[in-house]
Amino acid sequence: MFLLNAGCKSNQPKFLSEKKSSIQEKIDNLKDSNNNQVIVVSHRGDWRNAPENSLQAIQNCIDMGVDMVEIDIMETKDGHLVLMHDKTIDRTTNGVGYVKDWTLDSLKKLYLVDGLGMVTKHKIPTLKEALLVSKDKILVNLDKSYPIFDKCYEIILETGTLQQVVIKGSKKLSQVKAEFGEYLNKVHFMPILSLPNKESEKFVTEYLNSEYPPIAFEFTVKTDTIKFLKEFKKIREKGASIWVNALWPQHNAGHDDESAVNDIKIYDWFIKNHIDIIQTDRPQLLLTYLRSRGLHQ
Repeated sequence: MFLLNAGCKSNQPKFLSEKKSSIQEKIDNLKDSNNNQVIVVSHRGDWRNAPENSLQAIQNCIDMGVDMVEIDIMETKDGHLVLMHDKTIDRTTNGVGYVKDWTLDSLKKLYLVDGLGMVTKHKIPTLKEALLVSKDKILVNLDKSYPIFDKCYEIILETGTLQQVVIKGSKKLSQVKAEFGEYLNKVHFMPILSLPNKESEKFVTEYLNSEYPPIAFEFTVKTDTIKFLKEFKKIREKGASIWVNALWPQHNAGHDDESAVNDIKIYDWFIKNHIDIIQTDRPQLLLTYLRSRGLHQ
């Protein structure tokens, strides 16, 4: 029987939340780029109140009413998939070394640390464990999974979470077809592009006109003067959502989460530019803003 880590539901912060949408409503919203409901993605889970990429960080997002959780995937020495952002375990656990040099059994003896570097009772989750916690509750973005997606796909099928998962990659359509083509008609795929880019129009057009157009595009927007911002509305009208990170200033022309702490109207920039998927390090703050605008349930 699968069990949550110790402490996964006790002594946790109480989140303010309105009526939570069902998983089917979340999936339907993901597929609809033309409504006014903005999808909130929590970066590495709710890492301010639990260790990043932990089962508790995912559960907190579910309790909060977040639409999607972003998690990072690495492969162990013996071929298992675990949640870990860095190639090494030094920063986020009480161990040291590369993930690829550890077996799963050995990693499971370690403990995750919190944002202050304090050792917790939380263990390193496997991808399977994370998807089972998420199943029928929250959408999942698998970051760093592109090179090992064949293995991810097997676990996604095993857990019955195919419609909940979004995969992304920063390669051109021709490369994705060559490396990933067998999955394009089965999964939600999202290309990534950093702006400004001289090839942006070609990059987007090729994907939109392909046999399997993407569910969304993720853009990094360095400045407000980038002309391609004006294309976001047209892209949404053609069926693909627009994902921009609120994490750090270089992602969003300076309209980031930490600025929004002092002035929540900072998030107006995302709405003004027709962005309907926002990844954030401040999920509760962003949810509060969106709900005040009628842009989230």
